[in-house]
Amino acid sequence: MSNLIEAAKENLQFLGVCLLIIVAIFLIAAAAERFLPGRNSVSPARRVVIVGVFSAISAVLMLFELPLWFAPGFYELDFSEIPVMICAFSMGPVAGVMAELCKVLLKLVIKGTSTAFVGDFANFVVGCTLVLPASLVYYCKKNKSMAMVGLFLGTIAMTIFGSGFNALYLLPKFSQLFGMPMDAIIGMGTAVNRHIDSVWTLVLFAVAPFNILKGSIVSVVTVLLYKHISPILKKEA
Repeated sequence: MSNLIEAAKENLQFLGVCLLIIVAIFLIAAAAERFLPGRNSVSPARRVVIVGVFSAISAVLMLFELPLWFAPGFYELDFSEIPVMICAFSMGPVAGVMAELCKVLLKLVIKGTSTAFVGDFANFVVGCTLVLPASLVYYCKKNKSMAMVGLFLGTIAMTIFGSGFNALYLLPKFSQLFGMPMDAIIGMGTAVNRHIDSVWTLVLFAVAPFNILKGSIVSVVTVLLYKHISPILKKEA
């Protein structure tokens, strides 16, 4: 009985942290968006529709994950950030964060979780560290050069924050909630790279390259697609 109470307490604490961080990210996005010079004037109804469509596309893409040769099996690459990034460039940072959240919620409804919700929470938070900086920089001056600068800075931010957040919070929390000892998690890393022998080497040799690779792919595809999609999204019905 005491084990059940302790488990419930741990899950509630994790849920509380998740909600606080989600609210904080939305507040940051909303506060920053108020001062952006390039805010769009798309009607609220159209904005909701566009966010919904891109969230749904992202959720579907999130179902198709690719294993990576340099990382343990629970780190898999998906391309769900591409529609979110396009949505953020078109509608603004708040819309991007909303699409990121809706994407994860839709994925949970469709597929559920295999990581005690830690991986899903990580996908949202770490994804926002790419989407927010990139869209904020782009909205300062909307051109291809600023889009590329924003995506580069977003990739750097995602890599640094994602690495630290994994080492200090996400991996220990995954170990706690999923019931897998940290030594076993590190061992999964050692199996693919003998240089991985601690949490920080796991982050260095698996998490950081993972985020760099993901950010680079998202950046390239977004730059290639956005100029073709943008005129359609800006048209009012």
